[in-house]
Amino acid sequence: QVQLVESGGGSVQPGGSLRLSCEASGFTFNSYVMSWHRQAPGKERELVASISISGLITNYADSVKGRFTISRDNAKNTMYLQMNSLKPEDTAVYSCKARGPNLYWGQGTQVTVSS
Repeated sequence: QVQLVESGGGSVQPGGSLRLSCEASGFTFNSYVMSWHRQAPGKERELVASISISGLITNYADSVKGRFTISRDNAKNTMYLQMNSLKPEDTAVYSCKARGPNLYWGQGTQVTVSS
């Protein structure tokens, strides 16, 4: 069955780093545009970053530009989000999404940035 499984979340101090992974199975990963989204308590879900099928085109929310890097490894059916210089306002549940012939969402992983 189709699965998107996020991992790598956790608690970190401001200024720290985390690397999220999104492992896909059950569908043709290299036919899908992938993206990371986040939802903080009491706020709407927002797009963090997206990456094209080839990995050559990336887009970022203004709030994370220069700090976060999205990437993908089509051979491993996995997408990543390297998050550096984390801020308390980055605290949220981070979810991955696959958009293509169908639309799939992962369950999410919690990221907490606090001193």
